[in-house]
Amino acid sequence: MPWTIHKLSGSTVLSHLTGLVRRNHRRTRPLMWAAALLLAGSGWVLVTGLYARSELLAAQHDLETLRNTVTAPPSPVSTAGDATDRGAGTEAAARSAAAHAARAHRLTTGPAWYVAAHLPRLGDPLETVRGTAKAIDRLTGEVLPAVVRTAGNLTNEAGAGGGHLNLSELRRAAPPLEQASHQVAAARREARRLPRRTWLPAVDRVRDQLVSRLDRLAPAVEDAATGARLLPLMLGADGPRRYFVVFQNPAESRGTGGMPGAHATLTADRGKLALTQFGNDTEMLDVSPKVDLGAEFAAMYGPNKVVDTWPNSNMSPHFPYAARIWSATWLGKSRERVDGVLSLDPGALARLLAASGPTRTTDGTVVAADNVVDLSERTNYMRYADTHERKAFLLDMARAAAGRLLTAAEDPQRRPALLRGLYEVLSNGQVTAWSAHPNEQRELESRPVGGSLLKGPEPYAGLVVNNAAGTKLDYYLDRTLDWHPGRCTARGREVTVKAVLANRAPSSGLPTYVTDRLDKPPYATGAGDNRLLVSYYATAGASLTKATVDGKPALMSPGVERGHPVFTFDVELPAGSSRTVVLRLLEPPADPAPTVLHQRLARPLQATVHPSPGCQLD
Repeated sequence: MPWTIHKLSGSTVLSHLTGLVRRNHRRTRPLMWAAALLLAGSGWVLVTGLYARSELLAAQHDLETLRNTVTAPPSPVSTAGDATDRGAGTEAAARSAAAHAARAHRLTTGPAWYVAAHLPRLGDPLETVRGTAKAIDRLTGEVLPAVVRTAGNLTNEAGAGGGHLNLSELRRAAPPLEQASHQVAAARREARRLPRRTWLPAVDRVRDQLVSRLDRLAPAVEDAATGARLLPLMLGADGPRRYFVVFQNPAESRGTGGMPGAHATLTADRGKLALTQFGNDTEMLDVSPKVDLGAEFAAMYGPNKVVDTWPNSNMSPHFPYAARIWSATWLGKSRERVDGVLSLDPGALARLLAASGPTRTTDGTVVAADNVVDLSERTNYMRYADTHERKAFLLDMARAAAGRLLTAAEDPQRRPALLRGLYEVLSNGQVTAWSAHPNEQRELESRPVGGSLLKGPEPYAGLVVNNAAGTKLDYYLDRTLDWHPGRCTARGREVTVKAVLANRAPSSGLPTYVTDRLDKPPYATGAGDNRLLVSYYATAGASLTKATVDGKPALMSPGVERGHPVFTFDVELPAGSSRTVVLRLLEPPADPAPTVLHQRLARPLQATVHPSPGCQLD
């Protein structure tokens, strides 16, 4: 047979092939149609995918334009026309982003995309592209218009009527913001269900970026919705409110940030705000309120160490504890009950002054965004040797800054930037609030503005320092935190935590008031030396297996606060030196990264969280 085949002529071969095709034509036609449809579908997915990519890039460009328009600071010479143009530009960018995203979504729907996205493994990248287009379409078509419209109405109406915030407009904003919050939450859930790892890394990066942005956006919109619900009540829509305001000084660290210094009362009546009755910490020293904060608090801090002492009233990082103590102290001092407590520090003032513009004290000192932290935590100690003069200057600063902020709230040109700044400091916890009204407090405590130590089983990492020397040296304190998960065992997940504390204070040239050691240690110390109580708040259920300071076994004091094991070290920190605290822990097995507590001091915490390798038992 092989010899026969080789002897066939060309015409004979052609004849044989033609006959073969004819005999199998009816049988192969379905396969040919299937191949043609597959080819056409693949081409359609490819072409529409390229167009969808172009539309998504255009939407991203519009969103970037929108972000820049919204966050740009006002010009010193801006006019009402400039504000109108800014509003028009914001709305135009939002409409354009929505149009591009809607086209991208339409391009990635239909039978071809559905079938291709559901192919095992091969379709994973296409499923991610479809899901991304759908999520961005939902955000730009349903969430963004509500947020932009609400923000525009609030900034246009805020301050109308001689400084009144339009609480009716704020109440009208609550339902659309609530709906927007639900839409973002749904988009985040759907995005997280998209394939994490496909055979196309570029698409994986798109998915990761989308999830990351939604993780930031979801709580932000939820904060806005919560604010729209609560602020009308808290600002006196249904009757006047009075609040006790505390200015913390992080130059001497405390759990909630800094030692409570100057204070004032804030009244709110139908949106009209006024700050009155300014005072300093010295006035509060003779008041000893009795506040029952529970057995856990008493065991952790001792009833006579905190509750009876104003300077140490906020050693716990859980702000509601401090707020209840401060409220009771003010009641004992003034016989006035307050509806809540607010707290802020020089860092929050800096952000708000960046929006409102600078102010001056009575002696002509300029107080602005770029110097208010330094004035409050360093320069005032250098300038005034007399304590009474120094505290009077700090009160003058507080009055001047408060007056400038209230004036800016009535200025149509400054108002939008001020509201954005206020939103930032509230949402990142630089301004904290507690309400004496239980329904309001339940909502505040679940948001960053509540300043609460989170309670629950989720992974957690909290580094908290309290100044134990009575110095004002924490202005010069650097802190780093490194959280590193290890293998999982039958006993739990191994976690190594390294905290480095560095005292950058100069060893000479600082005033005695800054460096004087009130703790009177039995060992020799030098100028600029500091002492800290360093506490680490671990995940609920964690246990400590080993602890060292600078590589040597260290004594520590264990405790529990709101379900978190707390390990506290007494650390002497000489000027120009650093100390390294290492904890080896066993935590309940979990894959998510921990929530990191950021204690607000002059220099921010530098935290590094290493990714979890997953929890398969070794």
